[in-house]
Amino acid sequence: MKSIHNWISIPVLFLTFFCQNCCARQPNIVLILSDDQAWTDYGFMGHPVIQTPHLDRLAARSAVFRRGYSPTPLCRPSLMTMITGLYPHQHGVTGNDPKPDKSLSDAEYAAQREQLISRVDQDATIRKLFGAHGYLSMQTGKWWEGNYSRGGFTSGMTRGFPEPGGRHGDQGLQIGRKSMQPVFDFIDNSQQAQKPFFLWYAPMLPHAPHDPPARLLAKYRDDQRPVELAKYYAMCEFFDETCGQLLDYLDRQGLSENTLVIYVTDNGWIQATPEMNLGKEWGHGFAPRSKQTPYEGGIRTPIMVSWPEKVVPNEYPDLCSTLDILPTILAATGINAIPDLPGCNLLALIQDGKPLNRTYLCGESYSHDIADLNNHETSLRYRWCIEGRWKLILTYDCPPDRYEFIHAVNERNPQLFDLELDPHETQNVAAEHSQQVRILAAHLQSTWHVEKPAIGLP
Repeated sequence: MKSIHNWISIPVLFLTFFCQNCCARQPNIVLILSDDQAWTDYGFMGHPVIQTPHLDRLAARSAVFRRGYSPTPLCRPSLMTMITGLYPHQHGVTGNDPKPDKSLSDAEYAAQREQLISRVDQDATIRKLFGAHGYLSMQTGKWWEGNYSRGGFTSGMTRGFPEPGGRHGDQGLQIGRKSMQPVFDFIDNSQQAQKPFFLWYAPMLPHAPHDPPARLLAKYRDDQRPVELAKYYAMCEFFDETCGQLLDYLDRQGLSENTLVIYVTDNGWIQATPEMNLGKEWGHGFAPRSKQTPYEGGIRTPIMVSWPEKVVPNEYPDLCSTLDILPTILAATGINAIPDLPGCNLLALIQDGKPLNRTYLCGESYSHDIADLNNHETSLRYRWCIEGRWKLILTYDCPPDRYEFIHAVNERNPQLFDLELDPHETQNVAAEHSQQVRILAAHLQSTWHVEKPAIGLP
């Protein structure tokens, strides 16, 4: 009997060891999210002035997608897309705020804010999935959806609306700008608990206010350069420094090898300067055809995937979207995929060489303020589709809001650009390629059938 018991114990012990070892090998996940930064504004993307040595180092050990896109060019809906893996018309957070209405009391407007926040309770977010599989998770930086716990994080910095500053991050917005210590403490606590971790690192950088350290501002000051531009350049490097602190800490703790790092920005930014003569509405914030718009300056971003010994550094010309972040993370962790997600698992291409299951990429853009929380088409301003070299932008009528001046300068009829010959979208060739317009417009309708007509589309 003793010999049989020992014979049974061998596979039991083996399975126990295997399961423990398997759990120990679950990768840590670090999601680095830049806030309001143009796709060109990195050393590794070829910017002639801005220096980003730490992100350059990350790029050198990553799968880099230079043709990455956010399906929407505004902070909150863009972040919600990464959380849920869904388009804004699917997750329901299409703008940053409900449209201000003087006829509403403070309590009534707060109720509308809560209605919008409650969308995060309805979807299986990254954090909720991780919590069910033994991960510790932390939210830092930008977070619009109330208290961090509503996203399923086990810890976080944002206390949430209605606390002061709770609209988009409150205490979370201190990360990077003030200190990186909360991140380091979280990583240490995860290691002490012997659990894998997920880190949402979304500092409000290089986002305004552009108040970089004096040493960095001095580095970019130039008699020929507007101070507004120098401040923005310095903020890009300030953000890069914080990324370096995070990546260096992972290295020092011996965690880099088993950590999947994904980098992306939420939406683009082109710095406005007085020399542009844009008018008093613009101030010295972002320039036309960047944030809130479907042009490359508003939606394009590099996307990087780093996982030492699991991801061979390389560059990929494939069209890539922030919709791909959630499927990629699920594949890396072995967590069962959520059915019917519109994004692709990038690891299938990176590790296995399987082509991404897409020939075109779509996106949508709405007013900053949501006119109707229950009808997404009401605030729909643009839709865009890229297939190969071609990019189509369609425009839609919607109620004006406080940022109407941003859209008033843009052409309203269908716009078609050849991104190979015209990467900065200077020449609309829709009239010369009407068949291409029809093909891309059909792609948009097959992705999401919209009832209201696009302006000028036959």
